[in-house]
Amino acid sequence: MRTLKRTLRSLLIALLFLVFLMLIPRIWSALNPKKAPMGYYFEIPTFVALYSGLESLINKTPDIPENVEAIKNIEYKSINGRSLQLDIYRPKGLTKPAPLLVFIHGGGWRGGDRADYLVYLTHFAKLGYITATVSYRFLKEAPYPACVDDILDARDFLYQNGEKYNYDPDRICLIGGSAGSHLAMLAAYGWKKQGAVADTLPASVSKHKIKAVVEIYGPTDFTTEYARNHPTITGFMAHTYQEAPQLYVEASPITYVTRETPPTLILHGTRDMLVPISQAELLKHKMDSLGVINVYCPVPGWPHTMDIAERVNKYTKAAMGKFFEEYVK
Repeated sequence: MRTLKRTLRSLLIALLFLVFLMLIPRIWSALNPKKAPMGYYFEIPTFVALYSGLESLINKTPDIPENVEAIKNIEYKSINGRSLQLDIYRPKGLTKPAPLLVFIHGGGWRGGDRADYLVYLTHFAKLGYITATVSYRFLKEAPYPACVDDILDARDFLYQNGEKYNYDPDRICLIGGSAGSHLAMLAAYGWKKQGAVADTLPASVSKHKIKAVVEIYGPTDFTTEYARNHPTITGFMAHTYQEAPQLYVEASPITYVTRETPPTLILHGTRDMLVPISQAELLKHKMDSLGVINVYCPVPGWPHTMDIAERVNKYTKAAMGKFFEEYVK
């Protein structure tokens, strides 16, 4: 009987200790509200926190605010019978052109939907920005560089249609998560289509440049040992690194970072096992070495797609809002 009591007491103490450990991130964040929210550092406690209700998940389908109008299914490109479209969310009653925030969804270049970032699109439209979200071709339709071509075409379409939708084409910020971040960086930093010549571009395109970038847990350098051997990367590239090393250099956003690169906000979880935080650190290091403006926000203890958690999402919105105020608005 005494043995049973001791066992039960030990189990109770262990359970209470585990509960305390699970509460530490929220307690720490409550005591440090101005700092990035602490996560759980390991996958199992993170999933337990998210799916037990200890951490709230974001509402991925928020209602469109009354002061925002949605303009959907705008075709920016048609290719091989496929209509590629974008959606715009615009504050009602605009009296002058507003900055444009373009969100590019992730999904490993294999999936995802342009409505995936509705939580950001509606939030910033409500604050007076015009927001847009873009569809692009997935890997099943065509490997690299098809989706990059698409994002560049969407960018050029947006350069040319500011007057129609009442945004300023000289104040466009590209924002992406994961694979979408990779595409945003390439489009903003200087990746060019094969055979493209700047002098042949219409003046309505060539006179503009991207104002700023928000990079959220995206791959920046495909030439690292981890990246060039990762099946998601090799599948996207349709070649191994050994077969086409220069292609991996070409597809790496870090390749195009120069002194002229636009200001960049970098958000990345320190426990990201899919896209290691070293990818963000490589980008920051190169930008720092060239004097490029960057704001680096590592989020402690969080994995990939960290912003599905309400606490992290609130932090990323605040970080983006501050960044937009300083470098876009």
